[in-house]
Amino acid sequence: RRSFPHPSPRAAAAAAPPCSASGAASSPASAHLPPPLRAPISTAPSLPPPPRPSSPQTLASPWTTTSSRPAASQALKASAKLSHLKSPTKPDAVLSFLAAQGFSSSDVAAVVAGDPKVLCSRVDGYLGPVVAQLTGLGLSRSQTARLISCCHGNLHLTSIVSKLQYYMPLFGSIDNTLRALKGHFYLISSNLERVVKPNVATLRDSGLGDCDIAKLCLAHTRLLTTSVESIRAIVACAESLGVPRGSRMFRHAVCAVAFLGVDKIAAKVVYLKKTFRWSDAQVGIAVSKFPPLLRRSKDSLQRRSEFLISEVGLERTYIAHRPMLLSYSLEGRLRPRYYVVKFLKENGFLNHDRDYYNTLNISEKTFMEKFVCPHKEAAPHLAEDYAGACRGEVPTRFRIA
Repeated sequence: RRSFPHPSPRAAAAAAPPCSASGAASSPASAHLPPPLRAPISTAPSLPPPPRPSSPQTLASPWTTTSSRPAASQALKASAKLSHLKSPTKPDAVLSFLAAQGFSSSDVAAVVAGDPKVLCSRVDGYLGPVVAQLTGLGLSRSQTARLISCCHGNLHLTSIVSKLQYYMPLFGSIDNTLRALKGHFYLISSNLERVVKPNVATLRDSGLGDCDIAKLCLAHTRLLTTSVESIRAIVACAESLGVPRGSRMFRHAVCAVAFLGVDKIAAKVVYLKKTFRWSDAQVGIAVSKFPPLLRRSKDSLQRRSEFLISEVGLERTYIAHRPMLLSYSLEGRLRPRYYVVKFLKENGFLNHDRDYYNTLNISEKTFMEKFVCPHKEAAPHLAEDYAGACRGEVPTRFRIA
């Protein structure tokens, strides 16, 4: 057996490649390892190394890139679902098909990001018929892309067309239907006859019209896929707030209590009583007039209470009978309009007292026409000060000149 002498330390150091700028120094343990033996000289011809298989991320990256920048996060998301891909044949065919159908690069990116497995689809047996069915319903290329991206592989269902034909009139438009599906894509896989249609019938029986049901189900899409018993319980809870069925406010009451839970509703009632110093009767009045009050955050309610009671000086009964006060933006409406009216009163620009609530429930255009524009000459800085107040730059006092 032929032995090979070890090279000297100086020769070994000269032969070692230098460390890169980003590399770490050798560990003490590696310093004691013997240098590797030199390979014996061979007369056999050298063969090229076998090709390295493409990683899922490498395969996914070109197909999750928009025209403006690579979508790295989309590629990472896609790679886990494309781990079985060994060839780009199917993805290339899918991309060619979508391009031929007129899909933009952003549409294609949305499709792949929403459902990377679409790249594994057969064009003739799956993707082609699906696109033909959707465009036949009147969906644009962009809308078709949005639908495919939010349905997470459920488009293979044979009932997709019949479901869309039911949902589009229910929600009022294709765009509203896509919004609902994006928030709750189980609508595609839910059974229309056994689940969805009975729920809609139950909502109709409670006195809600089709327009109310559409708005309600856009806000709480789960109402279409829950049980009939749950819907009946929600309707009963809404009615217990003192809002009669068939009234204009009943939809808002159902929306306010939907999936909120009895304990959370009771806790919010207690908080309202404490924050606004309301009695049980006053809480009942406020909630029945404005049921969304039950979903307002505690911080939002606390800040409005401090401003309306401590600074504006409103009585608790006044607020209870006008709970819409608590729906307005504190920074964008409540404070700025209060400062304008206060300024006008203090400087004698108002001939008679104006109710604060009436200055809030008018449009911005009307408010400017009634309270700001008529005083341009006497108070030239009023419009500027009001605009600054709406941006949160509330001055200590508005200026006359």
